[in-house]
This record gives sequence, C-alpha cells and structure tokens, in this order.
Amino acid sequence: MSEPTKDQKIWQVVLAVPEGKVVSYGQVAEMAGLGRQARYIGKALGKLPEGHVVPWYRVIRSNGQIAFPMGSEKFEEQVSRLEAEGVEVSDGRVLMSRFRW
Repeated sequence: MSEPTKDQKIWQVVLAVPEGKVVSYGQVAEMAGLGRQARYIGKALGKLPEGHVVPWYRVIRSNGQIAFPMGSEKFEEQVSRLEAEGVEVSDGRVLMSRFRW
C-alpha cells in the first residue's frame, strides 16, 4: 500500500474531528505531521472531491474566526453546518475555549 498523500493525511485528520467540535488550521497541520504548514490546509480542503464526507466546516482560524468572508455563500454554509452540530457561532466566531477539539 502506498503512503497517503499530504492532502489525504489532512483529510484523515479532519475526518477524526468529532461532531460539535472545531479545530484550527494549525492544529490540523500539526496532527497531519506537516508542522507549521497551516496555510496549506485550506488549499487541501479546497481540493476535496465531489461527494466527499470530510467535515471541512469544522476547521476554522486559531482565533475562532471563520475564514470565509462574512455573508458569503461558503460562510453561511459553514455557520449553518456548525450550528446544526451545536457549535455556537457569534459574529463569525466560535468560542475556541468551549468548542476546540
């Protein structure tokens, strides 16, 4: 069996995030063995194939902020999915002390 790609490692970490919890891009990078490559995480999540089950919406900035521009379609989708899992989002932010995995 071949070694998982960098993207696959990221997706595996994000798949492990429990419902109702969030992680930062930096946490995902560290857990995937990618050190300080937090900026790459968003790129990898953007490459998810159609029909995937990876809960990309559980990944947010380390300060609790959602990375998409407020009011955008992706922002609204992410907020909706998080709130459906019981994660409180206020003014585009999640309280990391309460919801961080």
